[in-house]
Amino acid sequence: MGREMAGAFARNGDQAVIIGRREDALAAAAQAIDARCSWQRADVSQREQVAAAVNAIVAGFGRIDVLVNNAGHSAFARGLSSDMPLDEAQTIWDEEIAVNLTGAFLMTHAVAPHLARPGGRIIYISSDGAFTGGIGLRLAGYVAAKAGLLGLMRALALEYGPQGITVNTIAPGFIAGTGSNARVPEETIKNIAAQLTVRRAGHVNDVAAAALFLASPEASFITGEVLNVNGGRVFGR
Repeated sequence: MGREMAGAFARNGDQAVIIGRREDALAAAAQAIDARCSWQRADVSQREQVAAAVNAIVAGFGRIDVLVNNAGHSAFARGLSSDMPLDEAQTIWDEEIAVNLTGAFLMTHAVAPHLARPGGRIIYISSDGAFTGGIGLRLAGYVAAKAGLLGLMRALALEYGPQGITVNTIAPGFIAGTGSNARVPEETIKNIAAQLTVRRAGHVNDVAAAALFLASPEASFITGEVLNVNGGRVFGR
């Protein structure tokens, strides 16, 4: 999703900077997008790395217009279980909270002073699991962090709204070909799609389109809101 969002902004004529932990993946993604995309290596759960990356971006471009907090981590392969030793369970919990929630807070804290006033945009990428609970205890850390983003969004919408900065969240549902979804068999994808109101699985461009809208001037009167991008799996909340 992050790669498609960066590509969408670049095709829109914007300069995109992607951040991640793996330099090889970042370089390959930036090259595949175009010259309007560059990268900075950082683990968003580490405050010093976040500060260094943001400082480098500001030094290179002078300002930041839009922050998309898309970094995510799910220990889906291991997952939490009720019979798991506490030390192991807390390790998984801490990892998921650190990347999904603390990372978003650290990035926002570092970027906010450089956002345009008015006109700055902060966008969080949550999940429909924040509303449904995902698949229960197995993803408890992940969905707790994704639900935490909604509270963070609401608090910061109140904080930054008077300065002309909007803060919103996109909550994707099943997006085919991303993360652990990349290993889902085609038949399973068809079964999931059959259960959705729109009768199709989500695509990365669905999320990118939502991000472009929330970043646009047309969305300047929208803040503190969750945009559900899930084909009708969850709505009305």
